Amino acid sequence: MSIPDDQSAYWNSTGTGKTFGHPLHPGWTARIDRGAALLDYGCGYGRLAGDLAGLGFTDVEGVDVAAESVARARAEQPAARFDVLTDPPRLDRPDASYDAAFLFAVLTCVPGDDAQRALVAELHRVLRPGALLQVSDYCLQPDERNRERYRRFESRYGRFGVFETGDGAVCRHHTRAWLGELFGDFDAVAEHELPVLTMNDRPAVATRFLFARR
Repeated sequence: MSIPDDQSAYWNSTGTGKTFGHPLHPGWTARIDRGAALLDYGCGYGRLAGDLAGLGFTDVEGVDVAAESVARARAEQPAARFDVLTDPPRLDRPDASYDAAFLFAVLTCVPGDDAQRALVAELHRVLRPGALLQVSDYCLQPDERNRERYRRFESRYGRFGVFETGDGAVCRHHTRAWLGELFGDFDAVAEHELPVLTMNDRPAVATRFLFARR
């Protein structure tokens, strides 16, 4: 079975009730001018965009495939702007529109190679040269629960690290080699690990990456 490239149906139904807790890295965020144009790609219900606005950023935009989540974001985070992605990952924005972008717990929800490549290429297009990209996501987890489901679904999807959640989503945890290839058109600036809870409230280790657009 091939890895699905589009999971919009899940994020417009079951996924609207998920919560995400990946925090901003204060030191990395402090590098960005408060008037910079920021993009929160995969914004969900607007938590991260709201955090950025609360830090004094005045030009924050969030985009997501889930219309219901975007409606909630608009209601709860009036200091930011939000749009629904109707043809993901395409953004209806000119080249070099943003000074920085945030991609938090998104790649795990876009499990296919082609879909991930297209998403990262679109971010590269809309970021200005030198712009910062902050990524927070999951590398392969070392615990036996995750290792068992990586093994269980490997034959179905043809890749170790892709798995089903049980409530309709297909997710992916990544090798560092793949992430290095995926972001090959960016310069790696910094990396950091931290404990988080997944969208199903399981403890996990997230890896945060700071990239600069060439």
